[in-house]
Amino acid sequence: MTPILRTHRAAALVGAAIIAGAACLPFAIHTSNAVAAPSDTGGILAASGSFASIVDADKPAVVTITTTVKATDVSAGEQDSPMDEQFRQFFEDQGIPLPRPAPQQKPSQHAMALGSGFVISADGVIVTNNHVIDNALDIKVTLDDGTELPAKLIGTDPKSDVAVLKIDAGKPLQTIAWGDSDRLKLGDQILAIGNPFGIGTTVTAGIVSARGRDLHSGPYDDFIQIDAPINHGNSGGPLVDREGKVVGINTAIYSPNGGSVGVGFAIPSDEAKAIVAKLQKNGSIDHGYLGVQIQPVTKDVADAVGLDKTGGALVAAVSADTPAAQAGLKPGDIVTSVGGQAVKTPKDLSRLVADLSPGTRESLGVWRDGKAIDLTVTVGANADGRKRAAATSPQAQGQASGQPSLGIGLAELTPDLRQQLNLPRSASGAVVASVNPDRSAAAAGIQPGDVIVSVNDRPVRNARDVKAAIAEAGKAGRKSVLLLVERDGNRTFIAVPFSAA
Repeated sequence: MTPILRTHRAAALVGAAIIAGAACLPFAIHTSNAVAAPSDTGGILAASGSFASIVDADKPAVVTITTTVKATDVSAGEQDSPMDEQFRQFFEDQGIPLPRPAPQQKPSQHAMALGSGFVISADGVIVTNNHVIDNALDIKVTLDDGTELPAKLIGTDPKSDVAVLKIDAGKPLQTIAWGDSDRLKLGDQILAIGNPFGIGTTVTAGIVSARGRDLHSGPYDDFIQIDAPINHGNSGGPLVDREGKVVGINTAIYSPNGGSVGVGFAIPSDEAKAIVAKLQKNGSIDHGYLGVQIQPVTKDVADAVGLDKTGGALVAAVSADTPAAQAGLKPGDIVTSVGGQAVKTPKDLSRLVADLSPGTRESLGVWRDGKAIDLTVTVGANADGRKRAAATSPQAQGQASGQPSLGIGLAELTPDLRQQLNLPRSASGAVVASVNPDRSAAAAGIQPGDVIVSVNDRPVRNARDVKAAIAEAGKAGRKSVLLLVERDGNRTFIAVPFSAA
């Protein structure tokens, strides 16, 4: 059977059995008023290796969440959700095909969807996945002792797949505490607690398999990959460490058969904790927005602009009338920090900006013209849920080459060429007429028909300007030259290395 990546809430009520069909899995969260086992033993895990003390402390705070949804919502959620498509793209990038599962027949207009959650405060605040309660007509929570209570939705953030509920139990409830997901290392032991397939609260053990998994679902993509078995209905349940603290929110599984095969993904607690706090306060989250296209800073890009190391986010384009434009960001700038926090990758910039509230004034560390400068930006609102500083996927990245020249032939941008390339009459630059397949430009991805707009952040009007700028970079001892190339209406920076003969 071909593997299928399951990402959504389960859902059908078949006979009397609730079947958790949401491919997203356990989800977790903790607070400071946790119930933890004694720490005088150096941690909750007993010397014998038993997890019993962790389960005794945490299980009472894990709940089952049942929602009533339209049957059509369930089938659509399982097959056509944006999250499914993003996961599908991730695995197809790895060469793994992900066909759609066959649609299921629903016996009625409504169905029951099942998930998990956990209590983070004694007054009944509960954390779960957004997809567990999405489009719910009503929400019920079943405590560990079997008590069933109606739940009120406090807030939800679809982009991060986090939701917060509230119940009134009439008594203080046991809670779980937040842990520090940044301390997790590959091979660390973890436990997943939830209600798989509606059979009752279940505990499974495993290890952290990988960190920093980007599944292309949004600016928060920094998933923890685990091998602890998690299945339909685990969504929203906690992932806990050896001290019994929540270090992740289990969100999805990769499965060939709808069950666990040891590839699960969890939202890190350090991200989830901040999101939950905002949802408790405001009920929703307005994500920040810059208005730029960005790409990685490769070694060749760093060499071209005079940076002594890779890191940061290279600005490929700045949209007009956006916070980035108003702050003075320009194509060719490299953003190295936001509010004093280092930007090592484009994803870092995306996440840091998304975490800021609209209207916030923040400093940007920028590398421009061979020196570091500071800009101040007033972050904009990301009203449509899609606009954000986001890493682009340029068609080519610079690659090392030992050739003594770039290996390109240039032509002037004549009126005929402007028409052929659908360029405005005001367009300037030089057209790449030919590319030597054995030289560095070809290796970097330069193609015939590309229009070189600037060289090392210096605008060029014609082929002579391009040649002069390249020669100047060579004389200055640069190892690469940074070309801003226009292709099919899009602009992309491409670093092309050159070396002495």
